Amino acid sequence: MPEKNESSETSDSINSRGSYDRYRELGEAAWSWVLDQVREDDGPWLPETVPEDAAQDGPGIAPAKDRDSLYSGIAGLAPVLAEIARYREPTDRERSLAAGIVTRLSAAAKNRTEPSLYDGLAGDVTALRLLEPGTESVALRRLAELATPDGWKTTVGFEAGSDAPLNDIIMGTAGVVLTAVWAGGEFAEPIATTGCEALLRVADRTAAGLDWGIGATTEWRAPNYSHGTAGVASALAVAGAALGREDFVEAAVQGARHVLSVGSLDDGGFVVPHTIPPSKREVEPVTYTWCHGPAGTSHLFSALAHAGVTGLGVGELRQRCLTSILASGLPQRLRPGFWDNDGRCCGTAGVGDVLLDAAQDCGDPETAETLVRAARGMGDALVERAIRDEEGARWRFLEHRQESPLLPPGTAWMQGAAGIAAYLFRLTRFLGTGPEAAVVDRPDQWWAVPERLRTTGGTAVS
Repeated sequence: MPEKNESSETSDSINSRGSYDRYRELGEAAWSWVLDQVREDDGPWLPETVPEDAAQDGPGIAPAKDRDSLYSGIAGLAPVLAEIARYREPTDRERSLAAGIVTRLSAAAKNRTEPSLYDGLAGDVTALRLLEPGTESVALRRLAELATPDGWKTTVGFEAGSDAPLNDIIMGTAGVVLTAVWAGGEFAEPIATTGCEALLRVADRTAAGLDWGIGATTEWRAPNYSHGTAGVASALAVAGAALGREDFVEAAVQGARHVLSVGSLDDGGFVVPHTIPPSKREVEPVTYTWCHGPAGTSHLFSALAHAGVTGLGVGELRQRCLTSILASGLPQRLRPGFWDNDGRCCGTAGVGDVLLDAAQDCGDPETAETLVRAARGMGDALVERAIRDEEGARWRFLEHRQESPLLPPGTAWMQGAAGIAAYLFRLTRFLGTGPEAAVVDRPDQWWAVPERLRTTGGTAVS
Protein backbone atom coordinates (compact mmCIF):
# COMPACT_ATOMS: atom_id res chain seq x y z
CA MET A 1 0.00 0.00 0.00
CA PRO A 2 1.14 3.57 -0.57
CA GLU A 3 2.88 5.14 2.40
CA LYS A 4 1.30 7.85 4.50
CA ASN A 5 3.26 10.86 5.67
CA GLU A 6 4.55 10.54 9.21
CA SER A 7 5.25 13.36 11.62
CA SER A 8 8.60 13.10 13.34
CA GLU A 9 11.33 15.47 14.44
CA THR A 10 13.56 14.35 11.57
CA SER A 11 10.93 14.58 8.84
CA ASP A 12 9.78 17.96 10.16
CA SER A 13 13.39 19.18 9.96
CA ILE A 14 13.64 17.96 6.39
CA ASN A 15 10.32 19.46 5.37
CA SER A 16 11.25 22.83 6.83
CA ARG A 17 13.87 23.25 4.14
CA GLY A 18 11.17 23.86 1.56
CA SER A 19 8.51 22.21 -0.51
CA TYR A 20 9.27 18.97 -2.32
CA ASP A 21 6.22 19.14 -4.59
CA ARG A 22 8.40 20.12 -7.53
CA TYR A 23 10.23 16.79 -7.34
CA ARG A 24 6.95 14.89 -7.37
CA GLU A 25 5.49 16.97 -10.20
CA LEU A 26 8.63 16.59 -12.31
CA GLY A 27 8.71 12.86 -11.66
CA GLU A 28 5.10 12.55 -12.80
CA ALA A 29 5.82 14.64 -15.91
CA ALA A 30 8.83 12.48 -16.78
CA TRP A 31 6.89 9.28 -16.18
CA SER A 32 4.02 10.56 -18.33
CA TRP A 33 6.49 11.14 -21.18
CA VAL A 34 7.92 7.63 -20.76
CA LEU A 35 4.47 6.05 -20.77
CA ASP A 36 3.68 7.82 -24.04
CA GLN A 37 6.74 6.18 -25.63
CA VAL A 38 5.62 2.62 -24.83
CA ARG A 39 4.62 0.64 -27.91
CA GLU A 40 2.93 -2.73 -28.33
CA ASP A 41 4.25 -5.50 -30.56
CA ASP A 42 4.11 -8.98 -29.05
CA GLY A 43 4.00 -7.23 -25.69
CA PRO A 44 5.19 -3.79 -24.60
CA TRP A 45 8.48 -2.30 -25.79
CA LEU A 46 10.22 1.02 -25.42
CA PRO A 47 12.45 2.96 -27.81
CA GLU A 48 15.81 3.53 -26.16
CA THR A 49 15.99 7.18 -27.27
CA VAL A 50 13.50 9.53 -28.90
CA PRO A 51 14.90 12.26 -31.19
CA GLU A 52 13.17 15.54 -30.44
CA ASP A 53 11.84 15.92 -33.99
CA ALA A 54 10.98 12.26 -34.56
CA ALA A 55 7.51 11.19 -35.65
CA GLN A 56 5.72 8.73 -33.36
CA ASP A 57 6.70 5.75 -35.53
CA GLY A 58 9.23 7.36 -37.83
CA PRO A 59 12.95 6.84 -38.38
CA GLY A 60 14.96 6.62 -35.18
CA ILE A 61 12.13 4.99 -33.23
CA ALA A 62 13.24 1.45 -32.49
CA PRO A 63 13.61 -0.77 -29.44
CA ALA A 64 16.92 -1.33 -27.71
CA LYS A 65 19.06 -4.20 -28.97
CA ASP A 66 17.46 -6.23 -26.20
CA ARG A 67 13.95 -4.86 -25.97
CA ASP A 68 13.32 -6.70 -22.69
CA SER A 69 16.45 -5.67 -20.78
CA LEU A 70 16.61 -4.00 -17.39
CA TYR A 71 19.24 -1.55 -18.64
CA SER A 72 17.41 -0.03 -21.60
CA GLY A 73 14.32 -2.14 -22.23
CA ILE A 74 10.87 -2.79 -20.84
CA ALA A 75 12.07 -4.62 -17.71
CA GLY A 76 13.53 -1.30 -16.58
CA LEU A 77 10.03 0.09 -16.08
CA ALA A 78 9.38 -2.44 -13.30
CA PRO A 79 11.40 -0.58 -10.61
CA VAL A 80 9.54 2.63 -11.52
CA LEU A 81 6.16 0.94 -11.21
CA ALA A 82 7.23 -0.58 -7.88
CA GLU A 83 8.29 2.86 -6.64
CA ILE A 84 5.02 4.44 -7.78
CA ALA A 85 3.06 1.81 -5.85
CA ARG A 86 4.76 2.95 -2.63
CA TYR A 87 3.28 6.44 -2.69
CA ARG A 88 0.04 6.36 -4.71
CA GLU A 89 -2.41 3.93 -6.24
CA PRO A 90 -1.32 2.86 -9.73
CA THR A 91 -3.61 3.90 -12.56
CA ASP A 92 -5.39 1.42 -14.81
CA ARG A 93 -2.83 2.23 -17.50
CA GLU A 94 0.03 1.43 -15.14
CA ARG A 95 -1.59 -1.80 -13.97
CA SER A 96 -2.06 -2.86 -17.57
CA LEU A 97 1.57 -2.07 -18.37
CA ALA A 98 2.78 -4.06 -15.36
CA ALA A 99 0.67 -7.04 -16.42
CA GLY A 100 2.00 -6.78 -19.97
CA ILE A 101 5.60 -6.73 -18.74
CA VAL A 102 5.01 -9.81 -16.57
CA THR A 103 3.37 -11.69 -19.43
CA ARG A 104 6.09 -10.76 -21.90
CA LEU A 105 9.06 -11.55 -19.63
CA SER A 106 7.56 -14.76 -18.25
CA ALA A 107 7.08 -16.13 -21.73
CA ALA A 108 10.43 -14.96 -23.11
CA ALA A 109 12.44 -16.26 -20.15
CA LYS A 110 11.72 -19.88 -21.01
CA ASN A 111 13.93 -19.68 -24.10
CA ARG A 112 16.27 -16.82 -23.27
CA THR A 113 19.99 -17.60 -23.20
CA GLU A 114 21.57 -14.33 -22.04
CA PRO A 115 22.02 -14.61 -18.25
CA SER A 116 23.04 -11.13 -17.10
CA LEU A 117 21.41 -8.69 -14.71
CA TYR A 118 21.20 -5.73 -17.05
CA ASP A 119 20.81 -7.53 -20.39
CA GLY A 120 19.26 -10.90 -19.61
CA LEU A 121 17.57 -13.39 -17.33
CA ALA A 122 18.71 -11.91 -14.03
CA GLY A 123 17.07 -8.66 -15.14
CA ASP A 124 13.90 -10.63 -15.88
CA VAL A 125 14.06 -12.03 -12.34
CA THR A 126 14.32 -8.50 -10.99
CA ALA A 127 11.37 -7.13 -12.94
CA LEU A 128 9.12 -10.11 -12.30
CA ARG A 129 9.79 -10.16 -8.57
CA LEU A 130 9.14 -6.43 -8.30
CA LEU A 131 5.85 -6.62 -10.21
CA GLU A 132 4.41 -10.02 -9.28
CA PRO A 133 6.41 -11.94 -6.67
CA GLY A 134 6.54 -15.64 -7.48
CA THR A 135 6.62 -15.24 -11.24
CA GLU A 136 10.40 -14.83 -11.16
CA SER A 137 10.84 -18.58 -10.65
CA VAL A 138 10.65 -19.23 -14.39
CA ALA A 139 13.70 -17.03 -15.02
CA LEU A 140 15.58 -18.43 -12.02
CA ARG A 141 14.92 -21.96 -13.24
CA ARG A 142 16.29 -21.02 -16.67
CA LEU A 143 19.43 -19.57 -15.07
CA ALA A 144 19.93 -22.80 -13.16
CA GLU A 145 19.54 -24.81 -16.38
CA LEU A 146 22.11 -22.69 -18.23
CA ALA A 147 24.75 -22.76 -15.50
CA THR A 148 28.13 -24.34 -16.20
CA PRO A 149 31.07 -24.84 -13.82
CA ASP A 150 32.61 -21.73 -15.42
CA GLY A 151 29.49 -19.63 -14.99
CA TRP A 152 27.15 -18.56 -17.78
CA LYS A 153 27.99 -18.10 -21.43
CA THR A 154 27.32 -14.59 -22.69
CA THR A 155 25.60 -13.31 -25.81
CA VAL A 156 26.40 -9.61 -25.37
CA GLY A 157 29.46 -9.68 -27.63
CA PHE A 158 31.77 -7.81 -25.29
CA GLU A 159 34.87 -9.58 -26.57
CA ALA A 160 34.50 -10.23 -30.30
CA GLY A 161 34.02 -13.85 -31.21
CA SER A 162 33.78 -15.06 -27.61
CA ASP A 163 30.84 -16.34 -25.61
CA ALA A 164 32.99 -17.06 -22.54
CA PRO A 165 31.46 -16.04 -19.21
CA LEU A 166 31.97 -12.47 -18.03
CA ASN A 167 32.57 -11.50 -14.41
CA ASP A 168 31.01 -8.12 -13.70
CA ILE A 169 27.71 -6.88 -12.30
CA ILE A 170 26.27 -5.42 -15.52
CA MET A 171 26.98 -8.25 -17.97
CA GLY A 172 28.39 -11.10 -15.93
CA THR A 173 28.43 -13.60 -13.12
CA ALA A 174 28.53 -11.10 -10.25
CA GLY A 175 25.18 -9.67 -11.29
CA VAL A 176 23.66 -13.16 -11.55
CA VAL A 177 24.94 -14.05 -8.08
CA LEU A 178 23.53 -10.88 -6.53
CA THR A 179 20.16 -11.48 -8.17
CA ALA A 180 19.93 -15.06 -6.94
CA VAL A 181 20.67 -14.07 -3.34
CA TRP A 182 18.21 -11.17 -3.54
CA ALA A 183 15.41 -13.29 -4.98
CA GLY A 184 15.89 -16.38 -2.82
CA GLY A 185 13.96 -19.57 -3.53
CA GLU A 186 14.96 -23.10 -4.44
CA PHE A 187 17.38 -22.13 -7.21
CA ALA A 188 19.19 -19.36 -5.33
CA GLU A 189 21.77 -21.46 -3.51
CA PRO A 190 22.98 -23.50 -6.51
CA ILE A 191 23.09 -20.40 -8.75
CA ALA A 192 25.00 -18.31 -6.19
CA THR A 193 27.38 -21.16 -5.34
CA THR A 194 28.14 -21.92 -8.97
CA GLY A 195 28.74 -18.25 -9.74
CA CYS A 196 31.00 -17.56 -6.78
CA GLU A 197 33.11 -20.66 -7.34
CA ALA A 198 33.52 -19.66 -10.98
CA LEU A 199 34.63 -16.17 -9.93
CA LEU A 200 37.23 -17.60 -7.57
CA ARG A 201 38.72 -19.70 -10.36
CA VAL A 202 39.29 -16.73 -12.69
CA ALA A 203 40.56 -14.26 -10.07
CA ASP A 204 43.95 -12.68 -10.72
CA ARG A 205 46.29 -12.65 -7.74
CA THR A 206 47.98 -9.27 -7.23
CA ALA A 207 50.49 -8.01 -4.71
CA ALA A 208 47.65 -6.64 -2.59
CA GLY A 209 44.85 -9.17 -3.08
CA LEU A 210 42.51 -10.37 -5.84
CA ASP A 211 41.45 -8.63 -9.04
CA TRP A 212 38.91 -9.31 -11.78
CA GLY A 213 38.52 -7.89 -15.27
CA ILE A 214 35.24 -7.81 -17.13
CA GLY A 215 36.27 -11.07 -18.80
CA ALA A 216 38.95 -13.60 -18.05
CA THR A 217 41.13 -12.26 -20.88
CA THR A 218 40.41 -8.52 -20.50
CA GLU A 219 43.79 -6.84 -20.10
CA TRP A 220 42.62 -3.40 -18.95
CA ARG A 221 40.62 -2.85 -15.79
CA ALA A 222 37.58 -0.81 -14.77
CA PRO A 223 38.04 -1.45 -11.04
CA ASN A 224 34.95 0.29 -9.64
CA TYR A 225 31.47 -1.12 -9.13
CA SER A 226 29.74 -1.85 -12.43
CA HIS A 227 32.50 -3.62 -14.36
CA GLY A 228 35.26 -4.40 -11.91
CA THR A 229 36.63 -5.79 -8.71
CA ALA A 230 34.53 -3.59 -6.42
CA GLY A 231 31.36 -5.14 -7.84
CA VAL A 232 32.67 -8.71 -7.98
CA ALA A 233 33.89 -8.50 -4.39
CA SER A 234 30.49 -7.13 -3.33
CA ALA A 235 28.79 -10.18 -4.84
CA LEU A 236 31.18 -12.54 -3.09
CA ALA A 237 30.62 -10.83 0.26
CA VAL A 238 26.84 -10.85 -0.03
CA ALA A 239 26.71 -14.45 -1.22
CA GLY A 240 29.23 -15.56 1.37
CA ALA A 241 27.06 -14.14 4.12
CA ALA A 242 23.93 -15.79 2.74
CA LEU A 243 25.54 -19.19 2.14
CA GLY A 244 27.78 -19.33 5.19
CA ARG A 245 30.84 -19.56 2.93
CA GLU A 246 33.81 -17.95 4.66
CA ASP A 247 35.96 -18.57 1.58
CA PHE A 248 33.71 -16.30 -0.48
CA VAL A 249 33.85 -13.58 2.19
CA GLU A 250 37.63 -13.87 2.42
CA ALA A 251 37.89 -13.53 -1.37
CA ALA A 252 35.76 -10.39 -1.10
CA VAL A 253 38.17 -9.00 1.49
CA GLN A 254 41.07 -9.75 -0.82
CA GLY A 255 39.25 -7.97 -3.62
CA ALA A 256 38.74 -4.94 -1.40
CA ARG A 257 42.44 -4.94 -0.52
CA HIS A 258 43.28 -4.76 -4.22
CA VAL A 259 40.78 -1.93 -4.78
CA LEU A 260 42.37 -0.03 -1.90
CA SER A 261 45.80 -0.55 -3.43
CA VAL A 262 44.84 1.15 -6.70
CA GLY A 263 42.80 3.97 -5.13
CA SER A 264 43.53 7.15 -3.21
CA LEU A 265 42.66 8.01 0.39
CA ASP A 266 43.66 11.67 0.05
CA ASP A 267 41.67 14.49 1.69
CA GLY A 268 39.57 12.18 3.84
CA GLY A 269 37.93 10.52 0.85
CA PHE A 270 38.39 7.45 -1.31
CA VAL A 271 38.45 7.33 -5.10
CA VAL A 272 39.59 4.70 -7.60
CA PRO A 273 40.59 5.42 -11.22
CA HIS A 274 37.90 5.00 -13.84
CA THR A 275 40.11 2.79 -16.05
CA ILE A 276 43.55 1.21 -15.61
CA PRO A 277 45.59 1.99 -17.62
CA PRO A 278 43.85 5.32 -18.33
CA SER A 279 44.91 5.30 -21.99
CA LYS A 280 42.37 2.56 -22.69
CA ARG A 281 39.39 4.93 -22.49
CA GLU A 282 39.06 8.64 -23.25
CA VAL A 283 37.32 9.69 -20.04
CA GLU A 284 37.98 11.68 -16.89
CA PRO A 285 40.65 9.85 -14.86
CA VAL A 286 38.34 9.80 -11.84
CA THR A 287 34.55 9.95 -11.97
CA TYR A 288 32.04 9.94 -9.12
CA THR A 289 29.20 7.83 -10.48
CA TRP A 290 27.39 4.62 -9.57
CA CYS A 291 29.15 2.77 -12.38
CA HIS A 292 32.75 3.98 -12.25
CA GLY A 293 33.08 6.04 -9.09
CA PRO A 294 32.74 6.14 -5.31
CA ALA A 295 28.93 6.20 -5.42
CA GLY A 296 28.81 2.59 -6.58
CA THR A 297 32.04 1.52 -4.94
CA SER A 298 30.63 2.52 -1.54
CA HIS A 299 28.42 -0.57 -1.89
CA LEU A 300 31.53 -2.76 -1.61
CA PHE A 301 32.15 -1.54 1.92
CA SER A 302 28.51 -1.87 2.97
CA ALA A 303 28.55 -5.42 1.52
CA LEU A 304 31.60 -6.28 3.63
CA ALA A 305 29.90 -4.81 6.69
CA HIS A 306 26.82 -6.91 5.90
CA ALA A 307 29.08 -9.98 5.81
CA GLY A 308 30.48 -9.13 9.24
CA VAL A 309 33.88 -7.85 8.10
CA THR A 310 35.38 -5.24 10.41
CA GLY A 311 39.15 -5.41 9.99
CA LEU A 312 39.36 -3.05 7.02
CA GLY A 313 37.44 -0.24 8.69
CA VAL A 314 34.63 -0.75 6.19
CA GLY A 315 32.28 1.79 7.80
CA GLU A 316 34.90 4.51 7.52
CA LEU A 317 35.68 3.53 3.92
CA ARG A 318 32.02 3.79 2.95
CA GLN A 319 31.92 7.25 4.48
CA ARG A 320 35.13 8.19 2.67
CA CYS A 321 33.45 7.34 -0.64
CA LEU A 322 30.57 9.64 0.27
CA THR A 323 33.00 12.38 1.33
CA SER A 324 34.62 12.25 -2.09
CA ILE A 325 31.21 12.64 -3.73
CA LEU A 326 30.32 15.63 -1.56
CA ALA A 327 33.64 17.36 -2.24
CA SER A 328 33.77 16.68 -5.98
CA GLY A 329 31.70 19.60 -7.22
CA LEU A 330 28.93 17.48 -8.74
CA PRO A 331 26.25 17.95 -9.95
CA GLN A 332 27.80 21.10 -11.44
CA ARG A 333 29.21 20.75 -14.95
CA LEU A 334 32.63 22.08 -14.09
CA ARG A 335 34.18 21.35 -17.51
CA PRO A 336 33.35 19.38 -20.65
CA GLY A 337 33.32 15.73 -19.70
CA PHE A 338 32.64 16.36 -16.01
CA TRP A 339 29.07 15.51 -15.06
CA ASP A 340 27.45 15.49 -18.48
CA ASN A 341 24.95 12.77 -17.51
CA ASP A 342 21.90 12.92 -15.23
CA GLY A 343 20.90 9.25 -15.37
CA ARG A 344 21.16 6.35 -12.95
CA CYS A 345 24.17 4.53 -14.33
CA CYS A 346 26.50 7.42 -14.97
CA GLY A 347 24.99 10.50 -13.43
CA THR A 348 22.88 12.53 -11.07
CA ALA A 349 19.97 10.20 -10.30
CA GLY A 350 22.25 7.27 -9.49
CA VAL A 351 24.32 9.33 -7.08
CA GLY A 352 21.18 10.69 -5.44
CA ASP A 353 19.89 7.18 -4.84
CA VAL A 354 23.17 6.12 -3.20
CA LEU A 355 23.07 9.20 -0.97
CA LEU A 356 19.55 8.34 0.21
CA ASP A 357 20.57 4.71 0.85
CA ALA A 358 23.44 5.94 3.00
CA ALA A 359 21.30 8.51 4.81
CA GLN A 360 18.76 5.85 5.75
CA ASP A 361 21.56 3.56 6.94
CA CYS A 362 23.35 6.23 8.96
CA GLY A 363 23.31 6.28 12.74
CA ASP A 364 24.53 9.86 13.06
CA PRO A 365 21.73 12.44 12.54
CA GLU A 366 24.11 15.23 11.52
CA THR A 367 25.80 13.09 8.86
CA ALA A 368 22.41 11.87 7.65
CA GLU A 369 21.22 15.47 7.27
CA THR A 370 24.30 16.27 5.20
CA LEU A 371 23.59 13.33 2.91
CA VAL A 372 19.94 14.31 2.53
CA ARG A 373 20.89 17.87 1.61
CA ALA A 374 23.19 16.45 -1.06
CA ALA A 375 20.42 14.17 -2.32
CA ARG A 376 18.17 17.21 -2.61
CA GLY A 377 20.95 18.93 -4.51
CA MET A 378 20.77 16.12 -7.06
CA GLY A 379 17.01 16.63 -7.27
CA ASP A 380 17.45 20.37 -7.76
CA ALA A 381 19.87 19.76 -10.64
CA LEU A 382 17.33 17.44 -12.28
CA VAL A 383 14.67 20.14 -11.96
CA GLU A 384 16.98 22.74 -13.46
CA ARG A 385 18.04 20.59 -16.44
CA ALA A 386 14.68 19.09 -17.37
CA ILE A 387 13.14 19.80 -20.76
CA ARG A 388 9.44 20.41 -20.15
CA ASP A 389 6.55 20.96 -22.52
CA GLU A 390 3.04 19.68 -23.11
CA GLU A 391 4.43 16.19 -23.74
CA GLY A 392 5.97 15.93 -20.27
CA ALA A 393 9.60 16.04 -19.12
CA ARG A 394 12.87 14.44 -20.20
CA TRP A 395 16.59 15.09 -20.13
CA ARG A 396 19.28 15.40 -22.81
CA PHE A 397 22.74 14.33 -21.70
CA LEU A 398 25.98 15.59 -23.25
CA GLU A 399 28.78 13.80 -25.09
CA HIS A 400 31.45 16.45 -25.36
CA ARG A 401 33.61 14.36 -27.71
CA GLN A 402 30.98 14.54 -30.46
CA GLU A 403 30.58 17.39 -32.94
CA SER A 404 26.95 17.70 -31.81
CA PRO A 405 27.27 16.99 -28.08
CA LEU A 406 23.58 17.18 -27.10
CA LEU A 407 22.17 13.64 -27.11
CA PRO A 408 18.53 12.70 -27.79
CA PRO A 409 16.38 12.10 -24.70
CA GLY A 410 16.59 8.59 -23.28
CA THR A 411 13.56 6.72 -22.02
CA ALA A 412 14.85 3.87 -19.93
CA TRP A 413 16.01 2.87 -16.45
CA MET A 414 19.78 3.36 -16.58
CA GLN A 415 20.17 6.16 -19.12
CA GLY A 416 16.81 7.87 -19.32
CA ALA A 417 13.72 9.46 -17.91
CA ALA A 418 12.31 6.31 -16.32
CA GLY A 419 15.20 5.91 -13.91
CA ILE A 420 15.29 9.62 -13.16
CA ALA A 421 11.55 9.64 -12.44
CA ALA A 422 11.97 6.77 -9.97
CA TYR A 423 14.61 8.75 -8.09
CA LEU A 424 12.39 11.84 -7.96
CA PHE A 425 9.52 9.73 -6.63
CA ARG A 426 11.74 8.20 -3.96
CA LEU A 427 13.10 11.60 -2.96
CA THR A 428 9.54 12.89 -2.65
CA ARG A 429 8.53 9.94 -0.46
CA PHE A 430 11.58 10.30 1.73
CA LEU A 431 11.04 14.01 2.29
CA GLY A 432 7.37 13.45 3.06
CA THR A 433 7.74 10.37 5.24
CA GLY A 434 11.13 10.72 6.87
CA PRO A 435 14.11 8.41 7.29
CA GLU A 436 11.88 5.38 7.92
CA ALA A 437 10.52 5.58 4.36
CA ALA A 438 10.44 2.11 2.79
CA VAL A 439 13.06 1.36 0.15
CA VAL A 440 12.25 -0.42 -3.10
CA ASP A 441 15.38 -2.53 -2.95
CA ARG A 442 17.10 -4.15 -5.92
CA PRO A 443 19.70 -6.91 -6.43
CA ASP A 444 22.68 -4.58 -6.57
CA GLN A 445 22.05 -2.45 -3.46
CA TRP A 446 19.65 -4.11 -0.97
CA TRP A 447 22.31 -4.66 1.74
CA ALA A 448 23.11 -0.91 1.75
CA VAL A 449 19.88 -0.08 3.61
CA PRO A 450 18.48 -1.40 6.90
CA GLU A 451 16.60 -4.67 6.69
CA ARG A 452 13.48 -3.17 8.25
CA LEU A 453 13.12 -0.75 5.33
CA ARG A 454 13.42 -3.23 2.47
CA THR A 455 10.23 -4.01 0.59
CA THR A 456 11.26 -6.84 -1.72
CA GLY A 457 14.44 -8.86 -1.38
CA GLY A 458 17.52 -9.43 0.67
CA THR A 459 16.13 -12.54 2.34
CA ALA A 460 18.24 -15.50 3.34
CA VAL A 461 18.92 -18.05 0.63
CA SER A 462 16.58 -21.02 1.10
